Amino acid sequence: MKNIEAMINKIKQGTVQIIPETELYKKIATGKRLCVKFGVDPTAPDLHLGHAVVLSKLRELQDLGFEIIFLIGDFTSRIGDPSGKSKTRPPLSEEDIAHNMSTYLEQVGRILDSNNIVIRYNSEWLDPISMKEFVKLCAKVTVARLIEREDFANRIANQQPISFHELLYPIFQAYDSVALKADIEIGGTDQTFNLLMGRYLQEQFGTDAQVVITMPLLEGLDGIHKMSKSLGNAIGLAEPADQAYGKLMSISDKLMWRYFKLLLHIDDLELSQLESRVAGGSTHPMELKKKLAHDIIAKFWSKTEAAKAQETFEALFQKHDYSKAQETTLPAATPNPIWIVDLVKMITNITSSSEIKRLIESKAVSVDGVDIIDFSAKITIKDGMIVKVGKHKFYKLVIK
Repeated sequence: MKNIEAMINKIKQGTVQIIPETELYKKIATGKRLCVKFGVDPTAPDLHLGHAVVLSKLRELQDLGFEIIFLIGDFTSRIGDPSGKSKTRPPLSEEDIAHNMSTYLEQVGRILDSNNIVIRYNSEWLDPISMKEFVKLCAKVTVARLIEREDFANRIANQQPISFHELLYPIFQAYDSVALKADIEIGGTDQTFNLLMGRYLQEQFGTDAQVVITMPLLEGLDGIHKMSKSLGNAIGLAEPADQAYGKLMSISDKLMWRYFKLLLHIDDLELSQLESRVAGGSTHPMELKKKLAHDIIAKFWSKTEAAKAQETFEALFQKHDYSKAQETTLPAATPNPIWIVDLVKMITNITSSSEIKRLIESKAVSVDGVDIIDFSAKITIKDGMIVKVGKHKFYKLVIK
């Protein structure tokens, strides 16, 4: 009994809710190897540090002996999860889904033991479902229950449209739990309704209901919205380590504490001590943030990449040594002078002129240390010129 209590206490660390905790105790007490479901819709090719919060808890469950089922929502991605959305989310094409899925497993393997997980795709049971089965499935859920969702309720109150296919998303996502016979499902707090719907639908099918574990959401670089590739505030697990390090250094001092807690699992007592040292002036926030960035890169990339990323950051931003800037080759035939917008497009992956204009207006573009403030500026390029785009990307031009 003590071992079960110790296991549950370990599971509870860092979670928001376990619904219901008493049932988790009963499931563990059976001695059965419990099945934990975690579903991801491949809406972008990169997983990010927001996913790492849940994946880290999954690794703990994996180490405790649970069976981990990593469910890729290749079917539900065609609908688009409306969770937290104020308008209909465009569905993805099958080509987009296939492209995004291609890198998922490698990224997941950075945190989970990839030799000890089960990969499933919900198209396995949702693609072949007949119209007769579909009607029976929908009959188990009322419209009133569906529109209890906060995002649906808000859109109704604001007279914003809800497409019928969006109402189907939580039903299909819940049916995944029925098909997999999940004992536990884990996800962010924004998925609470969907996770509980899985529990409800299992009950309707007369099977044991899953226990729901919710994890806190990690705010993105803006410190306001949850980390999301679509919002442009994410740090992707597949990004180069030095780029991820630079992004971590750009977060606010206030957000730094949240990252310490959710990504490095620093407990409240140690966090309080660190905050006191900063407030008392014995520790500079910059040095503490460098430790945060280093330790996160070491944990989710590698110790070697963490050391190199820190060295690069210190050289570029503290010593102004641009020998470590990313070299970018331009052909000798490149127009010279060149419009700043065309230059930025050539050396970065930014294709939007309006996005470059926004960067220029926020003084986030400079050439050899001089801020570019004129959107129409013409730049005379030369070999070795340093162009800074955004807060943390330096490019050293090589003319060939």
